[in-house]
Amino acid sequence: MLLKLGFILCILALIPIKSQSAVLSIDLGSEWLKVAVVNLKPGQPPISVAINEMSKRKSPNLVSFHSGIRLIGEESAALIARYPDKVYAQIRDLIAKPYEYTKQKIDSFYLPYQIVEDSRGVAAIKVDDGEVYSLEEMLAMILSYSLNLAEFHSKTPVRDAVISVPPYFGQSERKAVIQAAQLAGVNVLSLINEHSGAALQYGIDKKFANESKYVVFYDMGASSTYAALVYFSAYDTKEYGKTVSANQFQVRDVAWNAELGGQDLELRLVEYFADEFNKQLGNGVDIRKSPKAMAKLKKQVKRTKEILSANTMAPISVESIYDDRDFRSSISREKFEELCEDLWAKALVPLKEVLQNSGLKAEEISAVELIGGATRVPKLQAKLQDFLGRKELDKHLDADEAIVLGAALHAANLSDGIKLNRKLGMIDGSTYGYVMELDGVDLVKDESTKQVLVPCMKKVPSKMFRSILHKKDFEVSLSYESSDLLPPGVSSPTFAQYTVSGLANATERYESRNLSAPIKANIHFSLSRSGVLTLDRAEAVIEITEWVELPKKNLTLDNSTTSANISVEATSAESGSGDLAEEGNGNLQNDGDTNNPSNSSATEGNIAEVTEKKLKKRTFRVPLKVVEKTTGPGMSLSEEFLADAKRKLAELNNRDVERRRTAELKNNLEEYIYLTREKIDSSGEIEKVSTNEERQSFIGKLEEIQDWLYMDGEDATAGEFEERLKMLKAIGEPIFFRLNELSARPIAVEQARRYLTELAEIVRGWEINKSWISKERITEVLNRADKLRKWLDDKQAEQDKIPASSVPVFTSEEVDEKLAQLQAEAARLNRIPKPKPKVEKPVKNDTDSENAENASKSKSSTGEESSTDKEAPEGSDGSATDNADPEAADHDEL
Repeated sequence: MLLKLGFILCILALIPIKSQSAVLSIDLGSEWLKVAVVNLKPGQPPISVAINEMSKRKSPNLVSFHSGIRLIGEESAALIARYPDKVYAQIRDLIAKPYEYTKQKIDSFYLPYQIVEDSRGVAAIKVDDGEVYSLEEMLAMILSYSLNLAEFHSKTPVRDAVISVPPYFGQSERKAVIQAAQLAGVNVLSLINEHSGAALQYGIDKKFANESKYVVFYDMGASSTYAALVYFSAYDTKEYGKTVSANQFQVRDVAWNAELGGQDLELRLVEYFADEFNKQLGNGVDIRKSPKAMAKLKKQVKRTKEILSANTMAPISVESIYDDRDFRSSISREKFEELCEDLWAKALVPLKEVLQNSGLKAEEISAVELIGGATRVPKLQAKLQDFLGRKELDKHLDADEAIVLGAALHAANLSDGIKLNRKLGMIDGSTYGYVMELDGVDLVKDESTKQVLVPCMKKVPSKMFRSILHKKDFEVSLSYESSDLLPPGVSSPTFAQYTVSGLANATERYESRNLSAPIKANIHFSLSRSGVLTLDRAEAVIEITEWVELPKKNLTLDNSTTSANISVEATSAESGSGDLAEEGNGNLQNDGDTNNPSNSSATEGNIAEVTEKKLKKRTFRVPLKVVEKTTGPGMSLSEEFLADAKRKLAELNNRDVERRRTAELKNNLEEYIYLTREKIDSSGEIEKVSTNEERQSFIGKLEEIQDWLYMDGEDATAGEFEERLKMLKAIGEPIFFRLNELSARPIAVEQARRYLTELAEIVRGWEINKSWISKERITEVLNRADKLRKWLDDKQAEQDKIPASSVPVFTSEEVDEKLAQLQAEAARLNRIPKPKPKVEKPVKNDTDSENAENASKSKSSTGEESSTDKEAPEGSDGSATDNADPEAADHDEL
């Protein structure tokens, strides 16, 4: 039994259990934030876009601080027109950028919030209460908000995420995003380039076994434009022993303009309408100097641009734009296209570059997929069509959600707990080339001290190492390959610097030994899945050749046989030829066993212990100390800063939780007061269940708390709202309970009496059709029914004697409970099955037994008489019939 149980448990252990874990993806745009969740919980779609508190599928990428309250997303967007200096935008595009670049950027887009320069030389944001937050902390707030959206949407804890970033993000930006996610409590499975996310979404439901294809993904978002050339193909692989075709894609090239996006188109309209309003107003007024006026104008310009995408004319209307003056105007699509004339040519440059770099012609491109909100502009589409010579562009993907859905597929593939049936191989590459350069005392500069470590579009992730012949400590710097192609805002190509120490000590220690090769240092690098290049470790490699004595077994000549002598000669020859040992890691190792297999027949008495000298090569690998000493904007946040930032963010989160709880309790109190007063005014029967003094006192208390709610209660705490709500309910609930019982109790009593009548008919049916139900059980049910009838009569008589405003003698709930007990007992009796009829075994009587016994004796007697007259021959089966044993025959019959 135990063996069988163990076998069953082993089988169950092999059955895969469906994971209930979930992962998310975040499309981190300049203006908008999209979140998707991969969740295999039954009853939910495996991949879905999370909606925000306004039931929208994308959220504004904004953070604001107002009166000590932090707001994110939609709540923050509601403050832009009134408090533009307290709403912080463009956080993604400003992270890890030099202060001067950030200052110029926010001024060009008329963003009036205050920034300061931190110790790294990057911008930090100073909020209205004087607190300063790094841009990593601000981004962490947005990522934490994304996490909350995902968890609310999936109803399950989520921590693992894939975050999309634009292809032009360099090393500093990528590391900053990962650190921001760390502050937010998000475990980054990987950063993914936006074009790779779109390519995943494009190819996941297509087959490329019969035809490979080139596809260009063209994206003009809010702040940037890029074109990515992707090659889709298929390859054969083994799956469960069968050859199947699997799809894959490889990113061949990416080109971008990080300073051109939909915001630049909008800015042309902003400048145009600002000039028009200034002319209308006159007196030399320039509304560009009014942050509120520009915030209102920018908000309406977005709508105007969207209208122009579908119409040839679009109006604009801004209420109280400046000095209580309204502004109304309109613009034609033709005028808008004229204002942006120089931008259309710039928008084509990334597409031209990827085609030129690949050597492909426009007709060799199978599809040009448009993503990004600004690609909806008709003039941009017309320019792309003219350049490609196409009548139509490809729009198979959702321009807003393609990236976040593709990133969700990548998150599912990387997750340990989630595996999707649909798979698509992804080969992405580094969007920048990287160079390693060495420097140090007595280090001769040549082609080995500065070399390309990662060529552009090298597959990620990757590992690589470089070796140098040197005897002293040195420095390593990592730089972008081309100084003409740097991330936005970056002025120096060097992004990381390291010191490598310990090599001089290792050289001094081993230099006096017999070195078989010059001392060298191996430097190991890794290019992570997120595109982050790091120096992981370094080691000194020392190779030493030494003569060492090794024990050797040999045979004596006196007692050895001929075969043993042959073995000795063979061994000696072997020893003479084998003068160098295998390379080891600092451990001595022989070339092999010097004994011939024929020696196994020799006895211990024939063997003598001797030693021999051999030349051994030993390799020592000494770890070297690597310290990063990067300074400036590319410097990561220190551990101390991260710890302090986590504390600040935790306090903000707790305050947000308390704020939401306060708002909820305030709404509950306000709703209770409103609904209660409406119920008192509209219900005529409330006078039956309450006295006049009771009602007046309750109404007075409602008015008192309502006045407090809109005056002193504006700044009240959650506890104060909760206390006042409890106080009102303590007065009002007894009244409304009696009001409810006024109608509910008669209904319950009527239902009970109706069932008592029905029960009598049920019992008569049992007596006729179910005679197997015992009379005792039936009597017990009838007694219960009589008790319930009497209880109803007594309670109803008592209730009729008191006014409706008094505490009820009995309630509808009590009636329902007693009725349910009676119905349950009746149902148990009704389910008693009819007994199965008993099958009686036939009983043999004495007469039958005697007759059977006599017949047996008669047969036996006849047999004996036959045997005396004639000897019986053997039967055909070889058995002697005359020697048959009667008892044996009886046994056979049984």
